[in-house]
Amino acid sequence: MIWDKLSPFYDLFETVYNGKCYRGIAKEIENHVGSDATALECACGTGLLTVPLAKNCRSLAATDYSEGMLKQTRKKVASFDNVTLREASILDLPFNDDSFDVVVAANVIHLLDEPNKALSEMKRVCRKGGRLIIPTYVNEVKKNAMVAAKLLSKTGVDFKRQFSLESYKQFFVDHDTEVREYRVVEGHMPCAFALIDN
Repeated sequence: MIWDKLSPFYDLFETVYNGKCYRGIAKEIENHVGSDATALECACGTGLLTVPLAKNCRSLAATDYSEGMLKQTRKKVASFDNVTLREASILDLPFNDDSFDVVVAANVIHLLDEPNKALSEMKRVCRKGGRLIIPTYVNEVKKNAMVAAKLLSKTGVDFKRQFSLESYKQFFVDHDTEVREYRVVEGHMPCAFALIDN
């Protein structure tokens, strides 16, 4: 699996090349996740956002379908007793309905063949009155972001779609999802931060 192979090097790209964006997403998460929240992080990758999430919530289940990525995350969260890790696909989450107060899925929607199915799964496991937080690369915003996406594709990373802020908004409209707030988190590869009340 490509993500298993990339997992030892992924942090280098995200912290060196796109660190500003990840720090911005972490700050946004801090603003929207309460200390009493039970949280789920889908597609946690190497755990760059798992740590700030763990610091801000009561309990966190972090999932990824790559064991290589989970191995990197495991190192980062070893000192936290409120985090559990689980290998799982965002398209088929192994949790009951209404299990979490907050569900986070960062920088994964653009990689999926069936992003609508992922959105449905996130809604299903999030309790009514809970919150979905879905930051996703908006590569069409900047030319250098498009270049970076093309370079990543040479490693085997398959971007199924290239979002602009407007096309990202349209994705949610097309799937009957009302987004309370959008923000663009700046970086070499900026992210559209979508905040959804479930």
